[in-house]
Amino acid sequence: MANTEQTLFAQRFRGFFPVVIDVETGGFNKETDALLEIAASILKMDDEGLLSIDHTLHFHIEPFAGANIEPAAIEFNGIDPFSALRGAVTEEHAIKEICKAVRKAQKAAGCQRSVVVAHNAAFDHGFLNAAIERNNIKRTPFHPFVSFDTTSLAGLALGQTVLAKACRAAGIEFDNSQAHSALYDTERTAELYCLIVNRWQQLGGWPLAATDDADNEAQDDENNSEEQN
Repeated sequence: MANTEQTLFAQRFRGFFPVVIDVETGGFNKETDALLEIAASILKMDDEGLLSIDHTLHFHIEPFAGANIEPAAIEFNGIDPFSALRGAVTEEHAIKEICKAVRKAQKAAGCQRSVVVAHNAAFDHGFLNAAIERNNIKRTPFHPFVSFDTTSLAGLALGQTVLAKACRAAGIEFDNSQAHSALYDTERTAELYCLIVNRWQQLGGWPLAATDDADNEAQDDENNSEEQN
């Protein structure tokens, strides 16, 4: 990645490198319920400062020892946790592979820390953090609590908060029959995030308008003088 691109990426998010994450789980409790699937879309930025998906990592996960799996969660996401056809790997392997790829991309972009982007980010970020802690993974590129939530961004930009509805409002094709797969949902979330960020730039919201301190100070002095008179 060229130095110009590194500078653009680092400037755009204050040195943060956004990584789009989606997880499928055996329930809602990050401490007790199984992490069954995870995907991470790594983004790239072109010379115009526009974001797009570079590549996506995807893993089926073996339930950790003693993990709880709620029948309702399995019915919802359609995952058979113990099917040999899944090709599942351990949490440790999946998270370490994602961290390795993210660190490499983060460094190439000239950024200092990676930030989870997700739809309803607290859920996915929570399960990611729990897996990191459970497997005693020390060298992680992810910020422990900062995240970018596409639910809020889509609500602002598109008037929709449900992923499928937000994608359709944005002109992004969304197939409900493929939803609730970590790979599919991650890539749709990544497309949505890139579209919102790019559209904000195209509307003139980025880069921020440059200001001249001297002109600002002169204007302040003039305003103060008028108020005193």
